[in-house]
Amino acid sequence: MFTGLVENLGTVRSLADEGDAKRIVVEVPSSFLENAPPSKRLGDSVAINGCCLTVVAADSVLWSFQAGHETLAKTTLGRLRIGDAVNLERAMPADGRFGGHIVQGHVDGVGRVAAIDSRADFADYTFDVPESLAAQMVEKGSVAVDGVSLTLVRVTATSFQVMLIPHTLTVTTLGQRKVGDEVNIETDVLAKYVAKLLAFATPSGASP
Repeated sequence: MFTGLVENLGTVRSLADEGDAKRIVVEVPSSFLENAPPSKRLGDSVAINGCCLTVVAADSVLWSFQAGHETLAKTTLGRLRIGDAVNLERAMPADGRFGGHIVQGHVDGVGRVAAIDSRADFADYTFDVPESLAAQMVEKGSVAVDGVSLTLVRVTATSFQVMLIPHTLTVTTLGQRKVGDEVNIETDVLAKYVAKLLAFATPSGASP
């Protein structure tokens, strides 16, 4: 489990096709390596732009991950290019401090930056998303965008808006996003469970 609080930015250093999968090698900053000796890195779960991946190889600065065909089909990881910055977050330890919201690292779909309204050092971002994702969002609720925990300001049938503070714009990839860019979206897992329960509890054809 993750919390949507990005720890560091990594840099994509190489990409290699492995059948219908892809190996992604990320250079991680020294600050991300603290408290993570080599013997503890292999097998660790790390969120890359909000997508939970497993460390399959690691040296002093380069960590390798494998993304399967399902991940490549449902996320933006298949469109990464060498030199791209990516958001990094390690899985939350059992005794860790809970800072954002419950983020599984299971991306639900891809959204697109529809508008950016800069306000001094702040910015309002609007994202277009499929109706099925917007239906799982509520104003003042939570959403993860490229792995960043954000509060929903407005929600429509096919879009949502968030306000980004200067810190988020500086320390995550969202500050680099432009209109038209695609992003990974994970809706609140609590909303998914409620929707599932309501679907079973509501008679077919009736309104909940």
